Amino acid sequence: MEEARPIERFDLAVVGGGPAGTSAAITAARAGHSVVLLERGKFPRQKVCGEFISSEAVGLVKELGGDSARLMQQPLRIKHARIFIDCKVVETAVDPPASSIARFVMDAALWQAAKEAGVTALEASAVEEISGDGPFRIVTRDSSYIARSVINASGRWSNVSSDGGTQLSRPKLEASVGLKQHFWEVDPAQSVNLYFFPGGYCGVQPIGENEINASAMVLPDRARSLKAVFELEPNLRARTQSWQPTTDLVTTFPLIFKDPRPVQGKRNILNVGDAAAFIDPFVGDGISMALHGGRIAADCLGGFLSDERTLDEAVAQYRSVYEERLRPAFRNAARLRKLIASPSLRGLAMELFRVPAISRLALRSTRARTA
Repeated sequence: MEEARPIERFDLAVVGGGPAGTSAAITAARAGHSVVLLERGKFPRQKVCGEFISSEAVGLVKELGGDSARLMQQPLRIKHARIFIDCKVVETAVDPPASSIARFVMDAALWQAAKEAGVTALEASAVEEISGDGPFRIVTRDSSYIARSVINASGRWSNVSSDGGTQLSRPKLEASVGLKQHFWEVDPAQSVNLYFFPGGYCGVQPIGENEINASAMVLPDRARSLKAVFELEPNLRARTQSWQPTTDLVTTFPLIFKDPRPVQGKRNILNVGDAAAFIDPFVGDGISMALHGGRIAADCLGGFLSDERTLDEAVAQYRSVYEERLRPAFRNAARLRKLIASPSLRGLAMELFRVPAISRLALRSTRARTA
């Protein structure tokens, strides 16, 4: 009779191997804690993402990446943004400059960095159940683990998410579809271009020599493919005539905005990244919010894992820090979304964006507060 394998025990289990999950895992492991990182997919992989890394996150990407950061090579610098609304265009500086790094490359580099930090990083390990409230039992199809603490970085609506999948039952009119693909383009502009139209927007930015990333968020009754999206804005339609795809199309659904939930209900599970909240993609700070959120969660758990405070106290600290440093960005991004979506106000928005001081203020207001 085959003996049952002993259940492995860890200080921290992180569910989800994207930027938020790897940030949390690397931070905790470098602090001397044992960490298991469970990812349902495999790397490298494509993800629906604008691949815009705001200046607030550039240094953190390099720091977390460690020796693996070399895999990302020298990222393109994004110093300008152009906003297209109602056939009008506003150009504004991105200062400090942002970077353009493909998720295909960055996610794999951060995953490798987690392993180099001593994390037990397991691909193709979808979590089926989490029980307990500290310690926790984490069950995958093939294994079980015991962890003193859990960070959920599994995304917007996995079976581990705090809403239990209720987003999927929301009215379909509230949900948008996300679309992304890379294209060949001769001498692409070294700027991030945002093309807005009724029902959504499309962001375009260079990711390499003669290659761009196009990502869109659109209501499905307006478009269900990037080709259809390109027809919704005249400047975008004209630009795309010579494009040739260099990758397959990647899609995700549903994209629904909700209030941030940094803690999973009454359970002592910390939510990070999109598992906590999905920020408006056009503000360009989603990856930064994920990286900073993962680090904050791991730092707050550090006192508990070092036996300096209780798990309840660590969770309360995370909730407080999240409210102070991250929630304001979601609130301000929602205000910008409503302003741009309003036919009577978006003309005023365009004029305001032409004022450098106002455009800089709008940019800062949608960023994580890092200190």
